[in-house]
Amino acid sequence: MEFKELGVIADIEKALSEVGIETPTPIQEKTIPLVIKGKDIIAGSATGSGKTLAFGAGLIQNTEKKGLIQALILTPTRELAEQITINLRTYSKYKKLKIYSIYGGVSINPQIDVLRSAEIVVGTPGRILDHMGRRTINLRNVKMVVLDEADRMFEMGFLEDVEQIISATPKERQTLLFSATITKEVVELSSKHMKNPVEIEGEKQVDPKKLRQEYYDTPDNKKLSLLVQLVKNNKGVSMVFCNTKHATDFVAKNLKLNGINAIAIHGGYTQAKRSNTLKLFHAKKVNVLICTDVASRGLDIKGVTHVYNYDIPKESKQYIHRIGRTARAGEEGKAISLLTSRDYDNFRRVLREGVEIISVETPQLERIKIQRPESNQNSYRGRSSSHSDYRGGQSEYRRRY
Repeated sequence: MEFKELGVIADIEKALSEVGIETPTPIQEKTIPLVIKGKDIIAGSATGSGKTLAFGAGLIQNTEKKGLIQALILTPTRELAEQITINLRTYSKYKKLKIYSIYGGVSINPQIDVLRSAEIVVGTPGRILDHMGRRTINLRNVKMVVLDEADRMFEMGFLEDVEQIISATPKERQTLLFSATITKEVVELSSKHMKNPVEIEGEKQVDPKKLRQEYYDTPDNKKLSLLVQLVKNNKGVSMVFCNTKHATDFVAKNLKLNGINAIAIHGGYTQAKRSNTLKLFHAKKVNVLICTDVASRGLDIKGVTHVYNYDIPKESKQYIHRIGRTARAGEEGKAISLLTSRDYDNFRRVLREGVEIISVETPQLERIKIQRPESNQNSYRGRSSSHSDYRGGQSEYRRRY
């Protein structure tokens, strides 16, 4: 099937062809005609399924070039807002629409300027509400609202913010909701703010036959040594997940110290640093990304061969989201969890989902260099050791890392 068969106009089809997008994905086939017709939609969607184009083609096609905000897309993170904006600008190359991303962590004044002429706005709930409070955003002409990664926004506590924003748009509008999981909050919001929505089930991106899931049950003080050895032996593109910003920085620093081309990303970094990190990773200048769930959610990172759970996630659905980064598009992938005593409770919750995870024996580990967290790092800078060398008053440090 071709995009023109879905009702996509020639200008958009031409822009897609120029970037090598010739054939719609299953979710695009189901969604694009409905969006063009103005239907409300609830779509189950995984990262990498092509959902931005699924809603974007119709939004671009139905938006006029007249300097008024006609479409508003809400996302949970700054990175996702930027990513969607870049993609929509690519797809709308020949319509020349004014599309801007609006989020916190950067100066608000340039945003106030661009909002005066924007036609499509992609933003995070907090910063959109900030502009509403300042009366620097005009939502009276909005005819399309998209909630992307809706379940994640609600997990992050944005439900009331999202409802307040939706209520500020005209009642006669089109509402599109995309969510990896259809939660109770998603259902309740749809019943309050959507008109006879069409439900679309997205395809599963991960091929279970191509994904191997493993775990290592290792001593607390060997966890970092094990990660270093595993990552060094794997030459593909890896994502390493941690549960906290502190652990993310610690792991990235020590992987680099041991000769691994790694970089970290989490919500504590400035937006400029987060954007630059993703550019380096997408350009394959760095092949190991250390991240938290919040920083990584929704980002379309292609070609991931290995997913490492340095920390076991607190909820089973976070585990499913993480491992869904690999074994895509017919490629093989591996999800590896590093299990220590403090991870047992979380791991039991993951296993309740009925996932098949194979136990692998921890290999003989080599000595590694390690740098302690910032508070006392100088006394250990560059020291070559195994993790078990830290004794005495450092039991908490050894237990945690």
